[in-house]
Amino acid sequence: MSINVKQLAAEKAVEYVRDGMKVGLGTGSTAYWAIRKLGERVSEGLNITAVATSQASEDQARELGIPLVAFGDVDHLDLTIDGADELDGSLQLIKGGGGALLREKIVAMGSTRMIVVADESKAVTTLGKFPLPVEIVPFAWEWTVADLAKLGCKPELRRSGGELYKTDNGNYIADCRFEAIDSAADLALALQRIPGVVEHGLFIGIADMAVIGKNDGTIEIIEGESDL
Repeated sequence: MSINVKQLAAEKAVEYVRDGMKVGLGTGSTAYWAIRKLGERVSEGLNITAVATSQASEDQARELGIPLVAFGDVDHLDLTIDGADELDGSLQLIKGGGGALLREKIVAMGSTRMIVVADESKAVTTLGKFPLPVEIVPFAWEWTVADLAKLGCKPELRRSGGELYKTDNGNYIADCRFEAIDSAADLALALQRIPGVVEHGLFIGIADMAVIGKNDGTIEIIEGESDL
């Protein structure tokens, strides 16, 4: 029987959720399994409250009976569990393949700890093979895309069903192909200087731990400077 490595990593990460915690729910194919496992634990008596990073994750949590609260009712989260499209050994991430990068970053930054869950194919030495998602405003998007190209990438507006993809916030996503990102920190600063950029998918100094599921059924844990 084949191993679902995403499920393996996600369920391991959920072990770090304790009674009484306020939890951020990520978005994507790996976060899906974490939310599902949390739903099981809630049904068994785990007492938590949660916020979601996308409408899809919110809908899933409601179906599973996970108590959700409004952002205005909490001033911080204890823990967020979310996936990544790429991560390196320094816990630098590329996120946004699911289109929720802005909300994911807001929630992650509002959390005391962030655990990244991924399968081993997402672990890389150098970020950049996966196109970097950048959320941009629709107004004058042509100018913003031209400015992104000046950074050395090939930007392409994401489409869905033949139409331009729109985030839950009503913005566009430009998927920027860099192939290799030599300095994620420098690139992040350059992206922030472009007026039409709402947010980018580089998560630097945010994740505290990565739980990586491997095809042989083992789990690798990468920890940052902070201990959970």
